[in-house]
Amino acid sequence: MNTAKHLNVSSLRHLLKRRFPFWNKDYIPAMVLSAVIGTFLDNYFVKQQLYEFPYRPFPELFSVNIVFTLLGLPVLVMILLHNMKRVNLWGKAGLIIFLSLLMPILEKLAEVCGLFVHSSEWKHLYTFAGYLVFLTIIYLFHQWVEKQKG
Repeated sequence: MNTAKHLNVSSLRHLLKRRFPFWNKDYIPAMVLSAVIGTFLDNYFVKQQLYEFPYRPFPELFSVNIVFTLLGLPVLVMILLHNMKRVNLWGKAGLIIFLSLLMPILEKLAEVCGLFVHSSEWKHLYTFAGYLVFLTIIYLFHQWVEKQKG
């Protein structure tokens, strides 16, 4: 009977590992940092009236889309860090550049869908440069945390 319980727990762990291949508890500090920085920057740019989020959860409480900053960015960071383990230095740089180039495209798509509105002063080059710096900082922070652990 004990063996049957052990097999069920073992099967469950295996299923969870297969279902969430990107999940690793070592990514949590970088994921939290990405959520904090992302929320802060979105709040700053909204207050500067450079962009706004017309559709967002709890609009009476938050001026930013907290789903993106508290869920979207951490998931993006988790997937990035998972893939960074698998590539060399040039691959790491390529991943960061690729994601930084992808974000203005996704931003434009969000605008077309009405989820995001920019002021006339906003340039999508700002998004590319911002994500290039942001993702680099998050990756370097993750590397630093890993080094501190031993």
